[in-house]
Amino acid sequence: MPHSASTRAVRRRLLFVPAAVVVVLAAAWSEFWFYAAARAEADLAAWRERARQAGRAQDCVSQSIAGYPFRIEVHCGGASLQLKGDPTLQLKLPLAEVAVQVYDPKLVIGEFTAPLQISEPGRPPALVVQWNIAQGSVRGLPSGVERPSLVVLGASVRAPSLAGNDSVVGAARMELHGRQAPGSRADNPAIQTVLRLNAVVADKLETLFDAAIADKLRALAATPMDTEITATLRGVDEISPKPWPLWFKQWQARGGALAIENAQLAQQDVIASGSGALKLTPRGGLDGDLQVTVVGIEKILKMFDIDRILSEGQIGATFNALDRLIPGLGDVARQSAAPGLIAALGERTTLEGKPAVAFPVRFVDGAVFLGPFQVGVVPPLF
Repeated sequence: MPHSASTRAVRRRLLFVPAAVVVVLAAAWSEFWFYAAARAEADLAAWRERARQAGRAQDCVSQSIAGYPFRIEVHCGGASLQLKGDPTLQLKLPLAEVAVQVYDPKLVIGEFTAPLQISEPGRPPALVVQWNIAQGSVRGLPSGVERPSLVVLGASVRAPSLAGNDSVVGAARMELHGRQAPGSRADNPAIQTVLRLNAVVADKLETLFDAAIADKLRALAATPMDTEITATLRGVDEISPKPWPLWFKQWQARGGALAIENAQLAQQDVIASGSGALKLTPRGGLDGDLQVTVVGIEKILKMFDIDRILSEGQIGATFNALDRLIPGLGDVARQSAAPGLIAALGERTTLEGKPAVAFPVRFVDGAVFLGPFQVGVVPPLF
């Protein structure tokens, strides 16, 4: 009997061993978490200093660290980022929250509270961006950025200086993903990006373009469209703000190029798909080739008056000769020539099972050719 009582006492003590182990592990984990939180705060301070020296000053009106026990969460109230350049830009957010899982420290995720105000220091906002949800992630830190991503729902962009202060551009959903492209080097960086836009509307184009262009684009841009573009941008080595002409000039000098692997656009009965490459000439003219396939090309030609532009060239001269021969005959020929013009652009094909036309779009030092016809000129970018 004494032996049995002793055995029971030992067994009772053993019951407390798992609880004691849990307490010890919890204490050790708590100590590790608070150490990691303190280290995160020190790393943030060091990162801010490196960014400041590189011309990117980041600050918070208030900052706190939470997330115990499995996350390190940094809450930055009154977040601001100043990008030095010509001009210097200031970005402000009410709240930015970023978090790192303790067991996966190379993945940083974040959530941002609208609105984003973009301005020059000491001036009213030039742009105000609103959204319902904005989330981002970066994989690869702290050694380097491998895969950044951004998802924004219910986005709209306003320009307060414009009359009415209405939304200039809006989208139900926007996704932007990036990574270093294969073969990218420090002396010749290349970024592969994927941009997806759902239900994009830009119904205030008169505030961004001259009246003639806005009239042609308004009907197209005011109808929601879906877009997905996969492209590789080469020759970009820094992100400091600067005037666009200077940016393009430096990009051209570095041999910059934009390779569009795939671009798709869908809007009601119009579907377009294309790929190709673009660059700039030494004088800033756009140069390159795109291969485009369009369902509903007739609607696009009419919307941009391209059918009229084409008929004013060599074909138009023939129509005028017909008018001189028999008054009115040229107009009849013009009306019946549209199918011939479309056929002259390229070749008949299908896209997503629908009849389409495939044709090249060429940019020759700024001159724009649709198939064999020149339809316009893009002014030099610098």
